[in-house]
Amino acid sequence: MSSKNPSDARPADPVSAVSRRGFLKLAGASGFATAAGGLAAASKAAVASPANADGTPEQIHLTWGNDPSSEVVVSWASLAAAVSPRVQFGSAGAHTQTVHGVQRIYTDGLNGATVFTYHARLRGLTPGATYQYTVSADNDSNTAQPFTANFQTAPRGRAPFRWTTYGDLATPNTEWVLSYPQSRFAVQAVERFAPLFHLLNGDLCYANLNPLHQPDVWRDFGNNAQASAANRPWMPCPGNHEIEFHNGPQGLASYLTRYALPDNGSRFAGRWYSFRVSSVLFISLDADDVVYQDAAAFVAGPDPLVPAASTGNAPINPGTSFYVRGYSEGEQTRWLEQTLRRASEDHEVDWIVVQMHQDALTSSKTGNGSDKGIREAWLPLFDRYGVDLVVCGHDHDYERSYPVRGCNHHAGYDAATGATVDTLQPRPVGPADPQRDTFDTTHGTIHLILGGGGTSAPLDVYGADQATGMPQAKVFTRPNRPVPGTATNTYVRNVADALEDAVWSARRDTGTGYGIAVFDHDPGTPGGDTTITMNYYHAPGADQTPTSDYQLFETIVLSKKRRH
Repeated sequence: MSSKNPSDARPADPVSAVSRRGFLKLAGASGFATAAGGLAAASKAAVASPANADGTPEQIHLTWGNDPSSEVVVSWASLAAAVSPRVQFGSAGAHTQTVHGVQRIYTDGLNGATVFTYHARLRGLTPGATYQYTVSADNDSNTAQPFTANFQTAPRGRAPFRWTTYGDLATPNTEWVLSYPQSRFAVQAVERFAPLFHLLNGDLCYANLNPLHQPDVWRDFGNNAQASAANRPWMPCPGNHEIEFHNGPQGLASYLTRYALPDNGSRFAGRWYSFRVSSVLFISLDADDVVYQDAAAFVAGPDPLVPAASTGNAPINPGTSFYVRGYSEGEQTRWLEQTLRRASEDHEVDWIVVQMHQDALTSSKTGNGSDKGIREAWLPLFDRYGVDLVVCGHDHDYERSYPVRGCNHHAGYDAATGATVDTLQPRPVGPADPQRDTFDTTHGTIHLILGGGGTSAPLDVYGADQATGMPQAKVFTRPNRPVPGTATNTYVRNVADALEDAVWSARRDTGTGYGIAVFDHDPGTPGGDTTITMNYYHAPGADQTPTSDYQLFETIVLSKKRRH
């Protein structure tokens, strides 16, 4: 495998780290102010001139195709248009095949850089087999020694396998806002546990907090993730920080151009999808479509955000945010119900795991908060069709819920007035014993907050009622659009508007915000039980000093009767 790190070749940037930091403003939820000169100093890292066109593959990553046992997509980027981009692949003793990459490009709506990506869909693969592949192009500077790696297809039928997950990864390049060296160790942790695949639960790199340099941030993220994502599929979902001004109808052009994901049969390709491995159905959702929280970047002021002149885009005024709640007009929720209904009727499906970015249940004191939008739109479906597990990110910490089913009405109160509010407080089922470690999820859904990938803002502080000691949760029950700040022509976002007792909270990591969840699935035998064992590993001390030392924090077992 080529060991060359493409990010080492990044051109010198005319904007200093100090001016980058000064460009951004984090005020509660994410926001940014504008810098003098607009985007005139936009980065050139994502585009090259024709005279030195470089089609060298970088940011190489894998995703599952529509059937993980027979289809894998190899994706990559290059600094300029690649000439004859291709993947050669084969299993041991088999004839080598060649698949040409399909080009996708976009031009960043803020700095005007053009990004070139390629996707090669490898079909007709053998289930449970190991393949070697090589990525190259005619204008690849590594032609003599092109990038080479291996991957394994999923098994067909019921079989044991492992997957890992976390969200909120960022990049190890600390010149970017919210980036932190721990993100390199987080990628290495995936390789340490060697899963079949990895779920990346949104907020991949925080490019929208670095509007001068969105393509640069994506590039650093992709080249860091390549150390694992080139060896096994990384399956993402979009988070609020994938939403970027002037980059597509939902601001997801950067994300959608880079990732080729299973087909959802809708007009919103790539935003949500599902795939099955063994007897586990995985469903990936875009919660931006239903949440009340407006938490992507916004223009904090006092000046407008001025895109590069080459884009032709107008300045973005202070107070502007990119709020996309309801963009699918219910299409995603209808797709979700159809997918869950089919799974409930499929006796080959024992487990349903949902991935999304934002949280329906979180009690982080300094984090974002629980969202009633998810509780309204999706939790009733999770209850009706027996979703076993929900994995999220968004709040940069670890929290596990008890199994929940249904809700308690009028159990919350307004944060400002104390008036009763119906937050749809999720109702725990079974004994409220924090030491309990085995759960039959036919009785309720467990939610996991796993936002400790590698970002620089761990939020491992939790709220509690001062009188009772009961964990407290902030809840968004209505939109929180930017409102005027204290300074002239500046804007901020209000925090969550309601509070509730977090009766559903079972375990929280108060020591560190960084960690990785490792799941081992045992399909069991006919007439017996099937299990999913989760080991959560955290990285003590990483809040202060990045570390590769991930230690076991807790183990739980999900167990149920196997279907037949």
